[in-house]
Amino acid sequence: MPKFGRPKAISCLFLGVLVFSATSCSQKQQSVQEPTAKEPTAKIDAEQVARAYGLDSFEQIEAIRYKWNAQFPGVNLSHSWEWEPKTDKVTYEGNDKDGKPVKVTYLRSELGSQPDTVKNEVDPSFVNDNYWLLFPLHAYWDKSATVTDEGMKELPLGNGSAELLSVRYPSDGGYTPGDTWDLYIGKDNRVQLLVYHRGGPKKPSLVTSTWEGYQKAGPLLISTDHHGNADGNNIRIFISDVAVKLTGSENWISAQ
Repeated sequence: MPKFGRPKAISCLFLGVLVFSATSCSQKQQSVQEPTAKEPTAKIDAEQVARAYGLDSFEQIEAIRYKWNAQFPGVNLSHSWEWEPKTDKVTYEGNDKDGKPVKVTYLRSELGSQPDTVKNEVDPSFVNDNYWLLFPLHAYWDKSATVTDEGMKELPLGNGSAELLSVRYPSDGGYTPGDTWDLYIGKDNRVQLLVYHRGGPKKPSLVTSTWEGYQKAGPLLISTDHHGNADGNNIRIFISDVAVKLTGSENWISAQ
């Protein structure tokens, strides 16, 4: 199973324009590794949540393709991806920071030999977008995160309450140390709402987003629609054209 380590995607909240991320930036992205199990310490933990999103079947995934889309005042962004988790092979199709079309395929283990556009723009965007796609799994895979159950809390958007699972990152090292991601978890172990608290002075400092539009892509559960705000500005992140290819098959299974 892949594990991304402490990614650098939050530092990509500004890639010329706001590019929204669901990760912490305290360490550079590492190659795919086996995740280390975390012992449950409360009523709900990262492993329980990850299992609800397909953790136990992730080894069946040969490839994932999807389009990450962002909308906020004055900006519309789209990135198309295909990712092979076993080899960490990435294919990207979209635009660079100057709006020029880019299509590239690379191995993340060989990132150092890639052009600057791939190292400084494409791969950070990949980390960013992949965490939006699979954040509940990454929260479990990430060895450096401290995950605690804070008990039942009122939802910061909308009505009702949910179990608050807080994912905290170390206060030193990396790009933006001290980030915290609060996951509001329903009784079905699905994320209902996510709140990001930046550990450093860069903006946005506070991001609140719904997790909705759930679909199944093979064994994976994907939240495809996120509405909310970043420091008071309305945002929408949505994932489209999601499909997976299982080991031993050449057929793509579309999310539905």
